[in-house]
Amino acid sequence: MSGFVEKPEPLQVPGLVHLHTGKVRELYRNDAGDLVMVASDRMSAYDWVLPTEIPDKGRVLTRLSLWWFDQLADLVPNHVLSTELPPGAPADWAGRTLVCKSLEMVPVECVARGYLTGSGLVEYDASRTVCGLALPEGLVDGSELPAPIFTPATKAAVGEHDENVSYEEVARQVGADTAAELRQTTLAVYARARDIARERGIILADTKFEFGFDGDTLVVADEVLTPDSSRFWPADRWQPGRAQPSYDKQFVRDWLTSPASGWDRTSERPPPALPQQVVDATRGKYLEAYELLTGLSWS
Repeated sequence: MSGFVEKPEPLQVPGLVHLHTGKVRELYRNDAGDLVMVASDRMSAYDWVLPTEIPDKGRVLTRLSLWWFDQLADLVPNHVLSTELPPGAPADWAGRTLVCKSLEMVPVECVARGYLTGSGLVEYDASRTVCGLALPEGLVDGSELPAPIFTPATKAAVGEHDENVSYEEVARQVGADTAAELRQTTLAVYARARDIARERGIILADTKFEFGFDGDTLVVADEVLTPDSSRFWPADRWQPGRAQPSYDKQFVRDWLTSPASGWDRTSERPPPALPQQVVDATRGKYLEAYELLTGLSWS
């Protein structure tokens, strides 16, 4: 059993129809038929949405995504129409709300990997493949791959885990032409972002995108290249053969699996609230990632 430890009740805002509560975002539709996405401060780990929030997290994800959308505009259009608050929206929505095009979403998580870790490492250790793609012998946790690879996954519901699938399975689900466009666009965007991050002393190990169609045009949606959707590593501390330091929720994962939490992730018992020091350290990492990548001060 997993999902929300405490599922929030969505706010009701005049003129907006609530559509969905995700791990992080609340999704509404306005009177014009556009989507209104609100990024909360919720934190998820091990397929649970935790009872403790990380202050400013939703604003970091939103502001960083907007910055990346600008960097990628010549490669792929995005879904953002406006950052203005809808009439009647609460003040807390400021800085965390996007009004977006309603797209025909592609039911695939489009993952690009430039380095071996996570679920890719688990599959590699078992079969020397990732999503069915053969890789050379001798790779270890944190190894740079010979070239970036497209490793798609199914998009799971809250509380369930995304499952890696082969490119052939994606082509079967969405058609060969769409699969080819997803792969080409994912790898092109990853390459651009990898080079930008590298200039700022950060390794973009892997990342995932969501795409939809606006008519015949492929559009990138949701968030892009944030600490929630990507693995960012400090380049000066990269050392293959071990878990890498990272700008993400690693403080949360480490505490949850430590004796201090008293939680067994293999049980069906929900995880406990986070202590303040873990909240503060995690918030600090998200802000550090934003400032290093954009060159902008958070405050």
